[in-house]
Amino acid sequence: MALIQESPTIQGIYHVQLRPFGDERGRFIETFRKEWFPQRSWEIIQTNRSDSAAGVLRGLHYHHRQVDYWYPLHGSLRVGLVDLRPRSPTYLNSLTLDIGADHTQGLYIPIGVAHGFLALTDVTLCYLVDNYYDGADEFGVRWNDPTLNIAWGVAEPRLSPRDAQNPYLRDIPAAHLPQ
Repeated sequence: MALIQESPTIQGIYHVQLRPFGDERGRFIETFRKEWFPQRSWEIIQTNRSDSAAGVLRGLHYHHRQVDYWYPLHGSLRVGLVDLRPRSPTYLNSLTLDIGADHTQGLYIPIGVAHGFLALTDVTLCYLVDNYYDGADEFGVRWNDPTLNIAWGVAEPRLSPRDAQNPYLRDIPAAHLPQ
């Protein structure tokens, strides 16, 4: 059985320590169960795979209508998270953590928490979502916004043109922030 712990830093972030079962043939890991997250009645309706070369930073992104659950299949990544929900008791708290395939961890990210990752090695990330991709629900905030205080440990990551243009938090209209 997996060990699920809520982050004390950001309300609604859950770290899932998965339990591998292995022998000389290989290993088996149960990576997700709906019952692990009773706080949200959700249905996985889309699964995505992201492959990134070492040094790539993706994000920060956030949604109004989508929960993410991340599970790294290969490599290691540094995850950056910040609570953008003004009514949350952990509003503007940030969290940085390293996860990877060798650590057998999953990460539950609720609506309104900005999330991104830096590929520390070449990495393959599987993420499950409870809503179909909708570009109108894909928002971003600058990865290196000093207000967010995310310790990436890198000064010049490889960014997509879109992520390089993400605005600072102070420049995001209130209507675009999570409620």
